[in-house]
Amino acid sequence: MSLNTHKYSNGEITIIWKPDVCIHSGVCVRGLGGVFDPKRKPWIDMSQSDSEHIMEQIKKCPSGALSYIVNAPNP
Repeated sequence: MSLNTHKYSNGEITIIWKPDVCIHSGVCVRGLGGVFDPKRKPWIDMSQSDSEHIMEQIKKCPSGALSYIVNAPNP
């Protein structure tokens, strides 16, 4: 069975969210509420912070529902 995934990108990084894994701890919302807002659709708005802060916050996700990849730079 494959997990439901959503991807959000700002060009520099891509956030991968697996809602089936999320335990709704709220760590992401408390840490970067401008980026992660469950009342908004879509709930992730990467324009609200820089990639470095977003990556640091994602590393704090206790369930692993949020992860990211660094996109390859354009030649």
